[in-house]
Amino acid sequence: MKKTTSVLMAGVGGQGIILASDILAEVMLEGGYDVKKSEIHGMAQRGGSVSSHIRFGEKVYSPTIPRGSADYLICFEKLELLRWLEFCNADTRIVVNDLEIYPPAVNLGEAAYPADLFDETIKKFRNLTLVPASKEALALGNIRAANVVMTGVMSTYFDVDEALWLDGILGKLPKKLHDLNRKAFSTGRGLK
Repeated sequence: MKKTTSVLMAGVGGQGIILASDILAEVMLEGGYDVKKSEIHGMAQRGGSVSSHIRFGEKVYSPTIPRGSADYLICFEKLELLRWLEFCNADTRIVVNDLEIYPPAVNLGEAAYPADLFDETIKKFRNLTLVPASKEALALGNIRAANVVMTGVMSTYFDVDEALWLDGILGKLPKKLHDLNRKAFSTGRGLK
């Protein structure tokens, strides 16, 4: 792979964005790529925005993705899509979890959650996919596995052996969560 691939993951604190980005970085390292990663936690503990830039290829010189050049935008919550659109271009593949987490201003009645969030966005981006990751994780018994469902979806876009993905996921989680997360990963792979 001569070209550097840029993946931007974004969501709300507590959704497992950092874990998912660690898994992607590790899988790509194991796959033989040079990998650089940068993350911003922000006010994550208070439900704030969390993002992670992951870049991989033959040789990567910077961990941050220039605006307008993300190859993939993986959003774990719908509103995060609007927050990170400036990093996208017409060819960016965008995957969004069909989940709305209301920010404090919405919960306090000071603002409204954007209605028809995808109407205008879908017109601009031909590669936008909405996936029910949180619903699927809940059906498996634990909504916190939504990040692994999203990782499963994302894994279908890269030519890396599925075993590397599972090793990366299970290596980061306690054994008591292995069965759940195997199922979550498999479910995500089926949602593409």
